[in-house]
Amino acid sequence: MFALAKKKRGATATRTGTRAQAKFNPPGKATWVMLALGACFVTGLLLHSPEDATDPSPEVVAVEPTSGADTNGADSELWLVTRPARTATEAAVPAVAEEPPVPAERPWLEQTVKRGDNLSLIFQRAGFSKGDVHSVVSESADGKTLARIYPGQVLAFQADDDGQLLAVRYVKSALETIYYRRGETGFSSEVETREPEVRESWATGEISSSLFMAGQEAGLSQTMIMELANVFGGVIDFVQDPRQGDTIHLIYEELYLDGEKYADGNIIAASFTNQGKTYNAFRFVDSNGEANYYNEEGVSMRKAFLLAPVDFTRISSNFNLKRLHPIYKTTRPHRGTDYAAPTGTPVYAAGDGRVIKAGYTRANGNYVFLQHGDRYVTRYLHLHKRNVKQGQRVAQSQVIGTVGSTGAATGPHLHYEFLLDGVHRDPRKIHKQLPKAKTLAPAEMTAFRQATNQSSMQLAALRTDSHLAMNNQGDAKSRAN
Repeated sequence: MFALAKKKRGATATRTGTRAQAKFNPPGKATWVMLALGACFVTGLLLHSPEDATDPSPEVVAVEPTSGADTNGADSELWLVTRPARTATEAAVPAVAEEPPVPAERPWLEQTVKRGDNLSLIFQRAGFSKGDVHSVVSESADGKTLARIYPGQVLAFQADDDGQLLAVRYVKSALETIYYRRGETGFSSEVETREPEVRESWATGEISSSLFMAGQEAGLSQTMIMELANVFGGVIDFVQDPRQGDTIHLIYEELYLDGEKYADGNIIAASFTNQGKTYNAFRFVDSNGEANYYNEEGVSMRKAFLLAPVDFTRISSNFNLKRLHPIYKTTRPHRGTDYAAPTGTPVYAAGDGRVIKAGYTRANGNYVFLQHGDRYVTRYLHLHKRNVKQGQRVAQSQVIGTVGSTGAATGPHLHYEFLLDGVHRDPRKIHKQLPKAKTLAPAEMTAFRQATNQSSMQLAALRTDSHLAMNNQGDAKSRAN
């Protein structure tokens, strides 16, 4: 604090942080002289200061005479009350008002869907009415999605200060959440989706007993093993064809969320070596946006019919026109193939078609008959459950029922028949007379080869590494013996 003062002889001038309120007395002549000198001194300092630097000279705020000073100035004290000068930048920047704090989000009340629940029960547990259910479902674009909730899924609710419903959050899956929010015109919906991280992985395996066991030993999930069987289902009968020593190699996708595996993705490429013959399959999306699997020549792996309508089972009775029936003990033609499998094993449609019959008889048990075009019919007998109805369209590999032992059956199995122009044929031999598989158009082949070139080299490397590893294992066994 800069101070200019005149004081009594022998007296000491002091200052404190608090200024006393004093009665103002008109200044005398000496006072005015001192005031003028002080003002000139301050003005000179201001004129010689740099524009951008902090001005060290004080700013005069007020002049205060000491209380009780003599009006003629003889015994008076004069104090210049000052404060530090502001920089040019400080003077130019206006004061910024503080932003109001962001209000905290209202809490969500979560309700887990239980078995036997409906929307009314769930809303009621959360403290809301049937009218709220109707508003959310009828007013929002995605309201009807709430009618397809399943046990274990979670609904969450937000309410205002009066307890009225503000929003509903439906976690449909780890990748999709739907928000229903109340607005001025009612409820609206918004779908929030997440994209998983796609990582490429690979696996190799050797069959010692079955494809299923080989896949598990290679670290594949059941879903991936089934998908592998679907890819090769038109060229390999996985019930009877696999042999000990057959090998599988595949490159596939794994999907990750927040650094943890969420699910399996697509098979990118795969090969299956069966009894010395290798089949390759590559996933390719054509110009129409359709994804299918093709061999290295661009021929579709998807044939008109699957070689077997069930997976990883054993054949208990082949096609035989002179078979002794195990129940009736008479010689009766066995116009199909029996696949022994545990009750509940999925049964697949052998090809695209339409359900022409579905019902129950004492001999057939639960059955389904499919029509495929004009010439082909497939029949599925002794089912535990039927998943389709008469007149329904089905796609190849669609689950149409499950293995059972209904009707005249000695145990759980599927009886499968194949008819060509109304005549029963051996399902395991007729495939040689079936229509050829679709082939990519010549215009697609350039794009196909470019898209599959890298995965083809990766498959070749996997087979080479696997072959070397098996040879090394064989050499090690020989040395041990």
